[in-house]
Amino acid sequence: MMYLYDFSQNYKSLCVCGDIHGEFRPLIYNIKRLSITDALLVVAGDCGIGFEKPEYYDQLYNRISQTLKKQNVKLLLIRGNHDDPEYFDGNKINYPNLTALPDYSVIRFNGLSALCVGGGISVDREARKMDMWLKKIKGKMCCPSYWEEEKVVYNEPLLDEMNDEGIHIDAVISHTAPSFCFPTTKEGVAGWLAKDSALELDLDTERQAMDKLFDYLIRKNNPIADWYYGHFHSSANEYIHSVRFSLLDIQEIKTLWNRAK
Repeated sequence: MMYLYDFSQNYKSLCVCGDIHGEFRPLIYNIKRLSITDALLVVAGDCGIGFEKPEYYDQLYNRISQTLKKQNVKLLLIRGNHDDPEYFDGNKINYPNLTALPDYSVIRFNGLSALCVGGGISVDREARKMDMWLKKIKGKMCCPSYWEEEKVVYNEPLLDEMNDEGIHIDAVISHTAPSFCFPTTKEGVAGWLAKDSALELDLDTERQAMDKLFDYLIRKNNPIADWYYGHFHSSANEYIHSVRFSLLDIQEIKTLWNRAK
C-alpha cells in the first residue's frame, strides 16, 4: 500500500535531520537554535523508537509538542536500524506534530515528491542480542533493543504502483544509501565484522538494495536531484550521476526544499 502525504499548504520548507538515537531534547534545542519555523522536518532513521513502552511516546510528545506547535514544525520519522518497525505504520505514532512514516511513503511538497525509505543493518546486532538475552534471563527486559526486521526492503511492486499513479520522485530520504555513495569501505566496522560472520554479506546486500532503488528510479525517468541519508554518523556531500547525495551526521539538519513565494 502506498502512503501519500501532502503538506504543501501548511509549511514553508522541508528539512532533513540525521540520526537522533532517541535524543529529542537536543533536536528541539536545534530547532530553536536554528530558528526553524513553518517546516516539515524529516528524521532520516535511527529515531530511537521502540526501546520504551508505548505510553512513553505519549509522554515524549507532551514534552516536545509545545515547542513544535510554537515553531509550527512537524516531525516525520523514518525507521532506522535503531527503531522498532512496528511503530512505523503511520498510526501507532501519529500526533498532530509528530508522525512515524511507513516505508515508501511519499511526501508531496510544493509540487515536488520525496520518497522515504527506512531500514538498515546494525553492525552491533550481536551485542544487542546478547544484551537482550542477559536482561531476559535476569527478568529485567521490558522492551527489545534489536529487531530482526530492521533490514531495508526493496519493494518494486510499491514502486510500480507509484509509477502507475504518475508520481515522479524528485528526492529520496533514506536511512542507508547506495553502494557507490560515501562511505564505500568498511574500515570503521572491522571490529564488528570480526564478531559477526554474516555481517559483511548483509551490509553489502543492504547497499545493493539501495542500488536497485536508484536504478529503478532512473530507469523510470524520475527527476531525482537529491538523496539524503543518515546511518553512517558523518557528514558528506557529493554529486554522482547528476544527483546530490548528502550524508547527514547525528543531529545535523539541512533544508531540502523551500516553498516558492
